[in-house]
Amino acid sequence: MTTCKEYKFTWEQRKLGEVVKSYSGGTPTASNKEYYGGDIPFIRSAEINSDTTELYITQKGLDNSSAKIVEKGTILYAMYGATSGEVGISKINGAINQAILAMIPLEYNSKIIAQYLRKNKESIIGKYLQGGQGNLSANIILELLIQLPGLEESNQIANFLESFDNLITLHQ
Repeated sequence: MTTCKEYKFTWEQRKLGEVVKSYSGGTPTASNKEYYGGDIPFIRSAEINSDTTELYITQKGLDNSSAKIVEKGTILYAMYGATSGEVGISKINGAINQAILAMIPLEYNSKIIAQYLRKNKESIIGKYLQGGQGNLSANIILELLIQLPGLEESNQIANFLESFDNLITLHQ
């Protein structure tokens, strides 16, 4: 016989910018051949949920541009174009361009924040893009009010979601 614990979660509303450290990247000059063909994966907004990337840059390209490195596990938020509002958690270490906002939670679990943003994508897009293909800005994203559970609850939920993700992967 199994028993079910009753959990009472306390949720709080916070601005996203209060609970994450964020930055975006840049693109090395496309006409400079020395900047491309290296060994640094260059993650573009359509690739934020992928474990591979089609484009690679050199260290020189990274050093001479605004491109920034993200580590595996960083929340990636697509700000521009057809992928506006898409959310991923980086599966690789690589560099990002200006169309991606990287977010590193200060306290909360990445999966909780990413899931909240995914769940609310349509309302965010509807409110800020006003029809058609548009752009979100880091300022808009970081001012979003999000609902978060307390830290202990956040970890319990994240562990459950991770177990569920693993089960789905196992079945696939």
